[in-house]
Amino acid sequence: MWREIAPDRRDEIRVDGHTVVAYSFGSGPETVLCLNGGPGLPCDYLRDAHSCLIDKGYRVVAFDQLGTGASDRPTDPAFWTITRYVAEVETVRQALGLGRVHLLGHSWGGWLSVEYALTHPEALKTVILEDTAADIPHLIGELERLRAALGPETVAMMQRHEAEGTLDHPVYQAAITILNHRHVCRLDHWPAPVKRSLDDWNMGPYGTIQGPNEFLYTGNLKDWNRLPDMNRITVPVLITCGEHDELTPACALRMKLALPNARLHVFPNSSHMPFYEEPHAYYPVLLDFLEQNRGA
Repeated sequence: MWREIAPDRRDEIRVDGHTVVAYSFGSGPETVLCLNGGPGLPCDYLRDAHSCLIDKGYRVVAFDQLGTGASDRPTDPAFWTITRYVAEVETVRQALGLGRVHLLGHSWGGWLSVEYALTHPEALKTVILEDTAADIPHLIGELERLRAALGPETVAMMQRHEAEGTLDHPVYQAAITILNHRHVCRLDHWPAPVKRSLDDWNMGPYGTIQGPNEFLYTGNLKDWNRLPDMNRITVPVLITCGEHDELTPACALRMKLALPNARLHVFPNSSHMPFYEEPHAYYPVLLDFLEQNRGA
């Protein structure tokens, strides 16, 4: 069960002429390296949900990606590419001397994990892809399906505001709020680490890479699709998602079918954050996978 734990170490790492801040918990021989979602979010929500793995003998490392949290926040949009963020992950891994890791990526961190696994397979023991996708054009179709459940009049209203660029209109924002509570986190009260991350969201990386909100993709990854290449990821992979996830079970299944050594678990009472929405079910699945691959 998650709880807030103070990190044992806080490291400042130079990346592309700027400083990235990393947080380490525990000192076990096996490292779980966490890549959080966003893009543009501080790592608080994912770090605090997984630092408890130290109780099982794992070292847990998370970091504020460039542009977020305690890390530097340059404004040049040239920094906001998945290729540069892959290089950043490798710089952090090497700077901290982590060796081969269990790479845990959530949402955008899952896209980053897929790209990293294809670029640096030698650095991995396992990959854990949480609430993510590897085919953005397919995901966009899934998001349209989720939006359609709001009804044709609401969808037409959203499309009009998107066409006119008036996404800050209260009626449009009300529709996004409903979608977020259906498909991002279904809890009545969102946990403090989630609120901290969301309150400090840097929309520069987010808008450049993804788009203006969770249900409209216009950024530089809108055509990204790594499914044809995922057969090259041969380490064990765990895929998890919520039944009501914005990155839907259909997205998760496509990844499973593309991978040679993967298992998939769907949490029936969760959306995008099973580690907070359904922790009693989530942690046993994660720990079983890690324990089966301990020492790999």
